[in-house]
Amino acid sequence: MSIGHTLLGLLEAGPSHGYDLKRAFDSRFGQDRPLHYGQVYSTMARLLKNGLVEVEGVEPGEGPERKRYAITDAGLTDVATWLASPEKPEPYLQNTLYTKVVIALLTDRSAEAVLDAQRAEHLRLMRELTRRKTSGDLVDQLICDHALFHLEADLRWLELTAARLDALRTAVSA
Repeated sequence: MSIGHTLLGLLEAGPSHGYDLKRAFDSRFGQDRPLHYGQVYSTMARLLKNGLVEVEGVEPGEGPERKRYAITDAGLTDVATWLASPEKPEPYLQNTLYTKVVIALLTDRSAEAVLDAQRAEHLRLMRELTRRKTSGDLVDQLICDHALFHLEADLRWLELTAARLDALRTAVSA
């Protein structure tokens, strides 16, 4: 995720302080990985340096002065370009799980045990996400659906690999 672009997008609603941007980010996108304040302020400093935001005002606070940031025309253009650009699909061609299966086969360990342990972990996480989805709002439901679909694809790969272990054992031992 591009934190800079996300913060710029949040600024389109109107000028905001770094503290408020962090809270808005965390409530919409950071349930599982909230931003650190340092990350917000270093990102805002970079956006300011690049002319994508400007300081609209400075207010005294209990600690350091509070800067209120506003998005610039260049920032609006940057967000529009980002939104129009598709994300590169991640093909996962260098997968750690595949590596573990091959190493297990090469070292005469149980590749089946590796696959079984991973299957159990995927199913555990799927149950957790399903519970969260059931009790969550629309945002949680969509986030959980995205994760669940990826986990389902992983489970299909686990089953396919388990069915082909003998052939894979022969292929990697050659």
